Amino acid sequence: MSLPARISLLVVAFAAVVAVGAFVVLHYLFYNPPVENYASGVTPNTGATVHVVMQEDPQNTVSSHPDWVSYFIQNPQTKAWVHTTLFQVPAGSRIDMTIYGFDGCTPLRNPVWGQVTGTIGDLEYVNGKPYHQINSWSGCNVGHTFSIPGINLNVPMATPGLIQSAKPGLCATSPCQPGDPKAVPYRVMTFSFNSPHATGVYFWQCRVPCGGGFLTGFGGPMQTIGFMTGNMDVVS
Repeated sequence: MSLPARISLLVVAFAAVVAVGAFVVLHYLFYNPPVENYASGVTPNTGATVHVVMQEDPQNTVSSHPDWVSYFIQNPQTKAWVHTTLFQVPAGSRIDMTIYGFDGCTPLRNPVWGQVTGTIGDLEYVNGKPYHQINSWSGCNVGHTFSIPGINLNVPMATPGLIQSAKPGLCATSPCQPGDPKAVPYRVMTFSFNSPHATGVYFWQCRVPCGGGFLTGFGGPMQTIGFMTGNMDVVS
């Protein structure tokens, strides 16, 4: 290889490294989505019940990456949907979760992520029906998961049964609006778990490789706070 060709190759490689570094800085250091506070006014370590409401969408239409799949969290005071994956809960409390599922399916790489763990009774309810496991290999049944490894919590998010992979049939503008009679089909996942008595930040993430266009599907929204990964802050 000639010297000019080597120099050109080095310049291209350097530019690629700079681009990756800029992405990391912008998306992981300077992007700070809001934290939804579900702990306000609740006495910790009393077993009080807190109701957290979220939704998962096929896109977000409110960020610089409108084609990225994303979670939203409902503000407990205003009931507005906020593009964030950060929320606070009181320590030693019962957390009742409601998650609206608007996205289609992506088969799980490992069926273990179709098992419900860490919830009360190891159960979740999909449109009111109890499940200990959802099999994503027998049909188009799982779109995402809500998983907190630090407390062994894993809950598969069921798909709207009428939708396979036809994106045009999904909610086109996010946040989607559950309860709207004109809304596309969606599922309602409910489950409960006990927050730790120890305060701390508990990382959570979707375990489905839903980062389309990224290597193995685990890049982009899968590794970015505010989209498909976030933190549950347990406070006292």
